[in-house]
Amino acid sequence: MSYRHSLLTAAVLAAVSQTVMSAELSGTLKRIDQNGEIVLGFRDSAIPFSYLANGKEPVGYSVDISRKVVEEVRKTLNKPGLRVRYNMVTGQTRIPLLQNGTIDLECGATTNNAERQRQVDFSLAFFEVGTRLMTRSSAGIGDFPDLKGKNVVVSAGTTSERLLRAYNADRKLGMNIVAAKDNGESFLMLQTGRVAAFMTDDAMLYGERAKAAKPQDWVVTGQPQSRERYGCMLRKGDPAFKAVVDRAIANTFKSGEINTIYRKWFEQPIPPKGLNLSFPMSPSLKAIINKPTDQPA
Repeated sequence: MSYRHSLLTAAVLAAVSQTVMSAELSGTLKRIDQNGEIVLGFRDSAIPFSYLANGKEPVGYSVDISRKVVEEVRKTLNKPGLRVRYNMVTGQTRIPLLQNGTIDLECGATTNNAERQRQVDFSLAFFEVGTRLMTRSSAGIGDFPDLKGKNVVVSAGTTSERLLRAYNADRKLGMNIVAAKDNGESFLMLQTGRVAAFMTDDAMLYGERAKAAKPQDWVVTGQPQSRERYGCMLRKGDPAFKAVVDRAIANTFKSGEINTIYRKWFEQPIPPKGLNLSFPMSPSLKAIINKPTDQPA
């Protein structure tokens, strides 16, 4: 067999193999293979999980997790040149944009809970938080009952909004609950005195606090109203794609790379201004890394 003939045969076999693999693909993997790109949903102000810093592409802890998923998808599809496109989402648009095919995956700060599981599927958890309050250090607010009759802000479409509205109604505290566009707007309302407290996941409260000109003026406080696990969100009923996403996260845990990623975003200065959250890894997150799960907290 000539060298030229050998090359031709190899090319034919490769083409046949690719055709067979493409025929076996389904759901999101088939879509990604055909389009030659994967579309990732991102949040623009969920520090330090997913946000815009100095450039147009997002950065953050969850963004680094999503890049591990992209590596695994490239390997699975044998497409080293697979393109990545980012599409911004909000707390209110992330699920609809996933369901209608605008994005293929969202790794941000999305809580895995029973309500959302009826609409989408979740990967293995990669973080656990508690929903708490941030307030001015001098405000005299130590816990949720202290919010009686006060203005409190939450970010629209979050589990914190649902929890706080239920808490307010159950205890008849007469709070005025304001729903802001995102965490950045919520913290701005707190800083400018329009509200007395801001409720969301504790890790993101520390992220907003680190941005302040005087972080010591702000305190994270209150008994957590829930324990919540973040996972990557994907379309419902797509086990093949979920297996790839879960494998990427499990391998990141097993290799120890997750520790490097965590230190990078929670224990060291981060862009754009060298903020340091000084937020050590919790025992609950260590437990998830040692025993991965895709179940809610």
